Amino acid sequence: MTGGAGTSGLAGRSGQTLVEFSVVALLTAIMLLFVVEIGRVLLVYTTVANAARAGVRYAIVHGNTRSAGATVDNASGPGNDPTQVVTVVKNFASGGLLTTSRLVVHVTYPGGSNAPGQYVNITVVYPYDPLTTYFSHTFRLGSATQGIIVF
Repeated sequence: MTGGAGTSGLAGRSGQTLVEFSVVALLTAIMLLFVVEIGRVLLVYTTVANAARAGVRYAIVHGNTRSAGATVDNASGPGNDPTQVVTVVKNFASGGLLTTSRLVVHVTYPGGSNAPGQYVNITVVYPYDPLTTYFSHTFRLGSATQGIIVF
């Protein structure tokens, strides 16, 4: 008598394993997508923050002691959004695989000049598009940095 009672209990549980597996597989896939999305957000944010820092670094070193012009080695400013600083920010951001045409860069000199001892403020904002369509809209990641011009 190799019992029918022992096998009937196992036969009723075969569907339970399938349901448990599908629930666990779904939750694992959602968690994996969440980890990838958070990783992308962190990559974009650190790229934007570091691009703003690179722009401030350029602006504080290339103050008014250099000749005015449009090339990379010329003076930065004193007008708002000088092309040299914006170019440095966009070049740095392109290394982080961002679309540089979507970057919004604002460079201001609160003291009105780019003389040594004056401040320079840079704000960089990037609209982030999530991979998944669960988040229906884009949101903006940004960073603001300030430095004192030394040259």
